[in-house]
Amino acid sequence: MSQPTTSAAAPTFYPMLRYKNAPAAIKWLAAAFGFEEHLVVPGPEGTVAHAELRFGTGIFMLGSQKDDIYGNAGMAPYVYVRDIDAHCARARAAGAVIVREPFDTDYGSRDYAARDCEGHVWSFGTYRPAP
Repeated sequence: MSQPTTSAAAPTFYPMLRYKNAPAAIKWLAAAFGFEEHLVVPGPEGTVAHAELRFGTGIFMLGSQKDDIYGNAGMAPYVYVRDIDAHCARARAAGAVIVREPFDTDYGSRDYAARDCEGHVWSFGTYRPAP
């Protein structure tokens, strides 16, 4: 099952970084590298649940580090796919360890997460940041 090719205006791959101090990282990335805030969703106790920063036509997502399926890994790639359930079945059949079964989010996406052949956690979902 391959994913259809999409235009450059609709990316399908979004790097996601975790920061110990995400609010400070957002400010620093803007000042140092010229990133612009696109969306920031506050989390509990001054953390960032989810943020999207833009640079030109690119976007990347970030959030505060927390103890979850990703551990304290700094990188957690997110990939848009249209059919989460079929994609998850394909990953499982290829030997991927599914660490979060497909589920519906409260913001309208359907997601799942899996470990790759070396243990890195990847998230897949139907969410796409608005252009």
